[in-house]
Amino acid sequence: MTLREAHAGSARRPRQPSRRAQSRRTRTQRGATAIEFAMVFPLFFAILYAIVTFSVILVAQQNLTLAASEGARAALNWQANSSMAGALAARATAACAAAQLMTTQLVGKAMQCTSTYAACGTGMQCVNVVLTYNYSAHPLVPPLPGLHLVTPNQLISNATVQLNPENIQ
Repeated sequence: MTLREAHAGSARRPRQPSRRAQSRRTRTQRGATAIEFAMVFPLFFAILYAIVTFSVILVAQQNLTLAASEGARAALNWQANSSMAGALAARATAACAAAQLMTTQLVGKAMQCTSTYAACGTGMQCVNVVLTYNYSAHPLVPPLPGLHLVTPNQLISNATVQLNPENIQ
């Protein structure tokens, strides 16, 4: 049996296309990748931009929560005053000052602080610190068209501290 006869029964390998046929095929596909990229890029960019936007919003919300907590802690500091109402008002003012100091880096002057005091529980006094940031008026990241529909209008955080009336004055 010769070598030719041995290979005659085996399956033949498909023939490779010539270089000319390959170059003709690649010429017809040259712009397809660019067109596909141009169609998919805006979607990927919008998703990435939304991730960045919501990440910054969550950081701002966390900053407001931390600032409200620090403001409430600042209300624990003793304030010299002759009356209980005056001492509570001074503590509420100190609470807002501390909270605003904590938020100047991220949200600046656009944040509003409201601190109130009232009786709570059995004979105790509470100081409540509420921080509000109008995100729709002062966005931290410039919004893409349509993204404002899913972003919050305001970021709000509050913290309350309970005070014993014996320790207020």
